[in-house]
Amino acid sequence: MHSTADASPFRRLDDDRPAVSFTYDGETVIARVGDSIAAALLAAGVISFRDTAVSGAPRSPYCLMGVCFECLVEIDGVGNRQACQTEVREGMRVRHQLGARAVVGGEG
Repeated sequence: MHSTADASPFRRLDDDRPAVSFTYDGETVIARVGDSIAAALLAAGVISFRDTAVSGAPRSPYCLMGVCFECLVEIDGVGNRQACQTEVREGMRVRHQLGARAVVGGEG
């Protein structure tokens, strides 16, 4: 998992919301019902969500409101999903996105 939990400035406040678990790059992440994927990953210490298609540079969430598209991840096999706009669900599979989404079965 691309994380540095000790260096993360994001801390979860105590609350009564039920826990929900999902995986990020095959590792279990515990979130709270109602969390966005971005909030859950940041709270878990993940700082890089994707690598750019051109240079391969790591990218992190920036605006957290769906404008910048820096938080793109693969969710349940579908790439280019905004982690800040997607609520966590029990059992979902989230992966670090490497470059641009591959288009399969396009016309040629």
